[in-house]
Amino acid sequence: MSEQAFVREVGLRDGLQNIARFVPTNVKIAWIEAEHAAGVREIEVASLVPPKLIPQFIDAEEVIRFALSQPGLTVAVLIPNLKGAERAIALGAHKMNYVLSVSEAHNRANVRRTTADSVADFKRVLVARDAVAPARRPKAVCGLATAFGCTIQGHVDEDTVRRIAAEVAEAGADELTIADTVGYAGPKAVSRVFRAVLAEVGNIPVAAHFHDTRGLGLANVSAALDAGVRTFDASLAGLGGCPYAPGASGNIVTEDLAFLLESMGFATGVDFAKLIEVRDIVHRAVPEAALLGNLPKAGLPKNFTPTSLVA
Repeated sequence: MSEQAFVREVGLRDGLQNIARFVPTNVKIAWIEAEHAAGVREIEVASLVPPKLIPQFIDAEEVIRFALSQPGLTVAVLIPNLKGAERAIALGAHKMNYVLSVSEAHNRANVRRTTADSVADFKRVLVARDAVAPARRPKAVCGLATAFGCTIQGHVDEDTVRRIAAEVAEAGADELTIADTVGYAGPKAVSRVFRAVLAEVGNIPVAAHFHDTRGLGLANVSAALDAGVRTFDASLAGLGGCPYAPGASGNIVTEDLAFLLESMGFATGVDFAKLIEVRDIVHRAVPEAALLGNLPKAGLPKNFTPTSLVA
């Protein structure tokens, strides 16, 4: 059987957080349902930040409840702190994505505390997770943002990335995500950082979160694959960007990521025709948003066969 690689959709959170227009709840639900039908099996559906900070997520609880009704879908939510974790646990989310920034300057701009304070808060999230009965216990994922550089601070020390990854892994994180929040990474740095982190944390799954700010997003995916990473975040049509990182543009495109993985011999389970159709849902709701992606424009090559169908 072909080796699997996993596409995690983050557009409903990372893609929508910068859009001023409120996207109606029924549109978000239709997006989740359609992308699940296209074979995507993990979606970060909302952020549990206070609605006064990001009104886009005022309907987060309704969206999460719907997502949980989709069979076989892993429902992830972003949590900013312990209070967000408590909401996620009460709702029954499968994964809690806690994000801290390796860059001190970005962490202060984003969550108004030091990186060390965020590590300590994540440890409190782990205590809350462990208090939940095993049958209902969500996974606690720690995302290390600005791991390759920061538009506010500039340089980010690679050994600090490794050190923080080791600390949160030892504390009990279920998974890690290493993020190029502002699109500063290149393939050589990706190879160094992911190899160092993977060697440090043992068997804990490590995912990658890349932005295509400078056109290197998919090249960085290839470098991460070579380092041993098999799980990648992406956003439908490349929507997204961090509101607290000046100049940061969108995530890598879900459609292009899935095609790259399949072309490299990894089975993703994605139905490309159905995935591309999801773009219509987003375009009708937010016509002013630029929908990026090369695969949707060019279509599949005539000689293309999904890896999972290759004999």
